[in-house]
This record gives sequence, C-alpha cells and structure tokens, in this order.
Amino acid sequence: MTDEKINYMLELRASNRNIVAPFAEKFTDATFTPGKKAWSIKCDIALPCAFQNELNEDDAKELLANGTWCVAEVSNMGCTPEAIHTFQSAGILFAPGKAVNAGGVATSGLEMTQNCMHISWSGKEVDEKLHFIMESIHEACVRYGKQADGSINYVKGANIAGFMKVAQAMLEQGVI
Repeated sequence: MTDEKINYMLELRASNRNIVAPFAEKFTDATFTPGKKAWSIKCDIALPCAFQNELNEDDAKELLANGTWCVAEVSNMGCTPEAIHTFQSAGILFAPGKAVNAGGVATSGLEMTQNCMHISWSGKEVDEKLHFIMESIHEACVRYGKQADGSINYVKGANIAGFMKVAQAMLEQGVI
C-alpha cells in the first residue's frame, strides 16, 4: 500500500459517502466486487475488525470454500455464533476477540500502571511486558482449550482461563 493509495482511501472515507468503487477505478491493481462483502475475497487469514456480528454463517462458509485457514476476531464479537460454529466444525484456527484483543487492553493496563506509579518504561520494556502477557494468555487458552483429539478450542480456552483468573482473584481476596 502506497502513501498515495492510503491518502486516497482516507479522502474517500472523509467524504462520508461510504464508497470504495472509485478506489478500484483509480488504482487498477485493486479489485472492487459490487454487492459483495470483503469475505468473498480469497485469503488465508481473515480478521473481522469493524463491528459486532459483521461475519455471519454464510460469510464463514464462503471463507472456508476459498481456503481460509485462520480467523481471528480483531473486533469484539466480530463473528456470529453460527460463524464461529462453522469455523470450529471445519477444524480451522479460530481465535476469539477476548483473546486477540487482549494486547490492546494489556497495553492500556501497562500505561495506567506507569501513570499510577509515576514511572516510565522504555518502549522495549513495555514490549517485553506485553509479549509476556500475550504468551501467558496463549498458554492459558491452550491449557484450558485442549481437546481430546489434540486440537485447541481457543473460545473454550479463553472462557475458562478468564473464569479461572477471576475465581483465583476472588479466593485470594477472601471473597469466597
């Protein structure tokens, strides 16, 4: 993606007309498919990232037919439950938003910690802490999501890991 393309897309976005066809007219290496969603384009990895339930069961089936092997929700609940079931039934890698989005939440937490403690970490230190957090989240998803056949159900793993974290905190604080 060139600066010219990015600037033109930003110009189209700022027009508030919700149009993308002119982009494909101006840049002939781009493809515009009228009446279709982005999910109709062949891809290896799909990243729903705009809004809740943007990717439904029909979209999921189209992605699978096009050979997609991984879907990671970058938005909160970007896929409908039916789409998630379709991906899981097909055995492709599906990463739920609660795990995928944890990096942004963790970074906010690291920023709040620095502010609260009146300290400043270098970019490298923040990056190291974030990598540790994300690796821990992945390990927890694998630990709690491992299936009998050896596959990983990241939705189940993320849900159970989240529950366990809250339960452990409650026990440590004497709430239960």
